[in-house]
Amino acid sequence: MSDKLKQCREQIDSLDDEMLRLVNQRAALAQRIGHLKEGGVVLRPEREAQVLRRLQANNAGPLSNTAIAALFTEVMSQCRALEASLSVAYLGPEGTFTEAAALKRFGSAILGVSCTTIDDVFREVESGDTQYGVVPVENSTEGAIGRTLDLLLQSTLQVCGEVMLPIHQCLLAKDCDLKSIKSVYSHPQSLGQCQGWLNINLPHVARIAVSSNAEAARLASEHPGSAAIAGAQAAGHFGLNVCVENIEDDARNTTRFLVLGKQDVAPSGNDKTSMVLSAANRPGAVHDLLASLAKFEVSMTKFESRPSRSGLWEYVFYVDIEGHQADVKVAAALAELKLAAAFLKILGSYPVAV
Repeated sequence: MSDKLKQCREQIDSLDDEMLRLVNQRAALAQRIGHLKEGGVVLRPEREAQVLRRLQANNAGPLSNTAIAALFTEVMSQCRALEASLSVAYLGPEGTFTEAAALKRFGSAILGVSCTTIDDVFREVESGDTQYGVVPVENSTEGAIGRTLDLLLQSTLQVCGEVMLPIHQCLLAKDCDLKSIKSVYSHPQSLGQCQGWLNINLPHVARIAVSSNAEAARLASEHPGSAAIAGAQAAGHFGLNVCVENIEDDARNTTRFLVLGKQDVAPSGNDKTSMVLSAANRPGAVHDLLASLAKFEVSMTKFESRPSRSGLWEYVFYVDIEGHQADVKVAAALAELKLAAAFLKILGSYPVAV
């Protein structure tokens, strides 16, 4: 071993020792904060978002801001667990992108509760059996998840966070010889995200839609001559090989997930507010809704219509705006919007995904 290499490793060992001391010092402070809260809310989404943004702003590299966020999310997760355990329901089974989104947001020091359906995630949190839930709400390629939108309209839960997860689809199988594959299992959204690749590489193979990508991986592990489209994380759970990576048609393919809970989230300084509303049945009603936002210079980032299920050809609108409902301009716009809308429900204000 060269002297320079030995010297570098000794420096790394010294830094590791110092990092260990500092991380445990941080953990001790987290414990102290837990005692000071006296049983109060453990998770403060606005505080955690502020911590990550500050660290990213001060990051001089070579680690990327994405890596910094992942690293310190895990540090906060382990420290948070010293205050109290945190249970998080997600659309399962293990190996789904929703589980990956839950881990990205909360870190690994949680009690993850796998749910069969999106409805089950809502029920877990509504009943108090878990403290938070994570559900998909829209994909950049395939659009909105209708069931999540419908349940948001009905539920008393608050949206208290969002997660943006880049979706990299993989072809998983026991045997990676494409000529031997006769069927491909996957969730309908994933099949849609990869239809271009499938048309070119597996044009005559049966495409079978199932309830989740993890279920697709399970079926592929049990049926010779079949494959699954899923995330790479599902391969290890079901003893499959990653045959082809990144087969999604759009390299920017991203799914947005919502974090559900029962708490109101304080302003973090960079927030988003989600709501659902309907317009009065008169000419210019939708224009009046948008005019309320424009009047107070509140930017809208999403506007999507969906059948209200309360009557034929009646629609509700799902709207995301920049800012927190406690912000002066947003509060003024919402007050005027309540007068213009036939129905208005604030789904929650929460930090923009870091």
